[in-house]
Amino acid sequence: MAQTATTDKASGATRLDRRKARTRQALIDAAAELIAQGRGERASIQEITEAADIGFGSFYNHFESKDELFRTASEEVLERWGRMIDRACAGIEDAATVFATSFRISGRLGWTHPDLARFITGAGLELLDIPRGLAPRALRDIKLGQAAGRFTFPHAGIALSTSAGALLGLLRVRQQHPEQIDETAVDETAEAMLRMFGVPAREARRIAARKLPDIEDW
Repeated sequence: MAQTATTDKASGATRLDRRKARTRQALIDAAAELIAQGRGERASIQEITEAADIGFGSFYNHFESKDELFRTASEEVLERWGRMIDRACAGIEDAATVFATSFRISGRLGWTHPDLARFITGAGLELLDIPRGLAPRALRDIKLGQAAGRFTFPHAGIALSTSAGALLGLLRVRQQHPEQIDETAVDETAEAMLRMFGVPAREARRIAARKLPDIEDW
């Protein structure tokens, strides 16, 4: 009997842990959707818990503040995408090609992963302040390109901000005026970024035309 009670107790703890994890994930998912809608800063904790379909009091069992929740949601969403970028760029040694591949895949999110595209446009340039996901990887690739002599543009931070602005512009136009943009425009923008960073025009065009992996089902 004692063993059964111990087993039941352990099983109960496991169920409790799973329930807590589901509640926490529901809050993160709700926060991500609010960010995608551009309502992250304006949403109240009451709105967040209603969107997550949990009780108001449960919020503070998982997060100390709304800011902590939105920061966690942003990091988790962007880190998942960052890992997919890592997978797509695996085996590519040239920093300029890695950067262009990452940019071109991200620029196609409006077609391949529209929910993620909405999240990125909802987050806006604040995504540059998120310590995980896209921005740290892009900055790393820009600095590697500079160190290898592939990029002659000397200001890595400005290069990162310019790239982020271009990506946001592509995704926003895709959302609001899909008839005005196609995948060729994404590649042309990547080519323009490479040329701005110092890659010769002919080589930039070649890099921006490389075949991309099919990531739609990732």
